Amino acid sequence: MQKMDDNSIDAIVTDPPYGLSFMNKDWDHGIPGTPFWQEMLRIAKPGSHLLAFGGTRTHHRLMVAIEDAGWEIRDCMMWLYGSGFPKSLDVSKAIDKMYGKDREVVGEYIPPDGKPRNWESHNLTKGVILYGHKEGTSRDITIPATPEAQQWDGWGTALKPAWEPIILARKPLDGTVAENVLKWGVGGLNIDGGRIEMQQADAEKSLNNWKPKGYDLNSSIYEYGSKNIATEQNHKGRWPANLILDEEAGALLDEQSGETSKGHFPGNGKSWGSHGIYGAGKERNCDERYMQDSGGASRFFYTAKATSGERNKYLRGLPSTITSDGRDKPIDNPYQRGETLRKNHHPTVKPINLLRYLCKLITPPQGVVLDPFAGSGSTGLAAFEEGFDYILIEIDPEYCGLAKMRNAQKRIAEFA
Repeated sequence: MQKMDDNSIDAIVTDPPYGLSFMNKDWDHGIPGTPFWQEMLRIAKPGSHLLAFGGTRTHHRLMVAIEDAGWEIRDCMMWLYGSGFPKSLDVSKAIDKMYGKDREVVGEYIPPDGKPRNWESHNLTKGVILYGHKEGTSRDITIPATPEAQQWDGWGTALKPAWEPIILARKPLDGTVAENVLKWGVGGLNIDGGRIEMQQADAEKSLNNWKPKGYDLNSSIYEYGSKNIATEQNHKGRWPANLILDEEAGALLDEQSGETSKGHFPGNGKSWGSHGIYGAGKERNCDERYMQDSGGASRFFYTAKATSGERNKYLRGLPSTITSDGRDKPIDNPYQRGETLRKNHHPTVKPINLLRYLCKLITPPQGVVLDPFAGSGSTGLAAFEEGFDYILIEIDPEYCGLAKMRNAQKRIAEFA
């Protein structure tokens, strides 16, 4: 970044280290400090937005570092997902292990999906990456061997991860918002581009039930006007929220909420005053433009539909080992050959569709997106699919090679 020009970047979308020593990775030993975010501030245009993923245990330190660097914290988005796996220590088993006691096997646990667990063996030094399946789909169920273990049976040390924060920040404006966007081409959020689409039937139902009204400024009573405005806004969809769901989280939310239909604001009134207090009219038509459709609660929030194969997207047909410049590396071991070995082994790959949504939300047309913690290059794939230029920076030679290969193959596939 030190080689880049001042005020040259339109948007930053990145997934920095969380400082959790994830899988004992050296790159995850700490949160990137203030100097990193100061350098990003220098090269970002005034009014540019920054979106940075964080960990639930450490995002407070990340947010402070970003703010101390001079960025303005604008919001904190929440990405909910249903596929997290709890990394918890079984306290009862730990006690029996401490006492050197073997536990009696009384049954076997079969995962709800009945699918074999994936396993992988990494040797990053030699570039060996082996993938396969464990035989069977179960694990032993045991019972405590000591009274102390019995007392702590069912206790663990961690909750199931189900969300990650995404910090939204903005470089201070150069003047007003209007002046800044005209001078620098950034400063706002692409609200219409980030709207959550309504199903056509729901939108038509909403429009059919909406009643145009007037307004009375003298009494500070405001009511909706032109039906044409309502039609336009309905077709654009709902206002983007700071909550994002994946498919599993959306399904879980809908299961809990059930199907919800048209709702109303509190009270029986059809209008409201300057303090948001509802009147006592007979009709109940408040803001029906957005409240007439039906479905599960997840329809109010963007759903990041991640495909099962996108982690390895654009790696098919490529060698299973790579060098830092993305070139092929000879394979001597026959067990390392074959299509199944060509995998993206980065441990924290984010969904491309989610990154596309984030890029679109904060980047102007023909803008440049920067990811200074690029990993295996998913942000580049997302930016490219949205029509943006992008710059990726990655310190790990192997992940850098993966990013180069994925993005090169993406461009080849696009223009072939």
